[in-house]
Amino acid sequence: MKGRQLGERTSDLEVILNEPQHSFRWYEHDYPYPLARWNHHPEFEIHLIRQGNGKLLAGDYIGHFGPGHVALMGPGLPHDWISDLAPEQRIQGRDVVLQFDGEALLRLRETLPELDELQSLFSRARQGIEFSGETARTAAPLLEAIGRTEGLKRLVLFLSLLETLAQAGADESRILASPQYAPMLDNLTSERMNRIFDYILGNLAGEIRMSLIAHRLQMSEPAFSRFFKRTTGHTFVELIRKLRIQRACRLLLQSQQSIADICLEVGYSNLSNFNRHFRHEMHTTPSDYRKQLVLHSVFKK
Repeated sequence: MKGRQLGERTSDLEVILNEPQHSFRWYEHDYPYPLARWNHHPEFEIHLIRQGNGKLLAGDYIGHFGPGHVALMGPGLPHDWISDLAPEQRIQGRDVVLQFDGEALLRLRETLPELDELQSLFSRARQGIEFSGETARTAAPLLEAIGRTEGLKRLVLFLSLLETLAQAGADESRILASPQYAPMLDNLTSERMNRIFDYILGNLAGEIRMSLIAHRLQMSEPAFSRFFKRTTGHTFVELIRKLRIQRACRLLLQSQQSIADICLEVGYSNLSNFNRHFRHEMHTTPSDYRKQLVLHSVFKK
């Protein structure tokens, strides 16, 4: 599927500063976290999700993520990993992040021609790449190990990680944003999108009116609709549907509420409409989705 818990608000610019003794930045963080937002930066970013589920937004792409998710985001590509949490809920150590200057690395090809093998990977990463299978299973511990090392060993692990991603086959790497996606990164767009997402996420359980947020932004409804579609790659209605179904999935997983009660809690007044939208997004019914979660939990034990 192509799209703050959601998708494209025009992204904030994240300023990345490496420590003097390091050529790239590695850090881990909980969720929520101030930097875990719809943002972009000139650096490449390799991202690992240790635990938790939610929606990945990368340009005009919206998709699911879970534990072990590994992705590479290119320069200037807005992105966000959004977990729909209960009030006061926090996921400890959800994310591992590595950010680096890919252009500076490629400039070393004059003396280190072997680095030319990274050109294709970096080119594709400008649309975002999601890794799976053995590639993700190999990349995750490498990312973890980098955070525990220093000096030359740290650099060797970093290059090994890049090699792992560069060698991923087509069956274990997927391009995310569409080729025609063109992000809008100006400050006004960012400010507008932040206000839009704050409104949407604060009202998912109730009525969400495009006319209201358009009025708050001093835009006509047609102008707002065009702006939202151009910025996120999705219509206003599509993105709200995706976020509501994401919240429904969390409630099906974490609560014993009836499907009818969950339907109301995520903003649907009609059960048949909720079931139809759920099937559209998840390719199964809410009841079957819950059964699958139960069976998966039993199997893991």
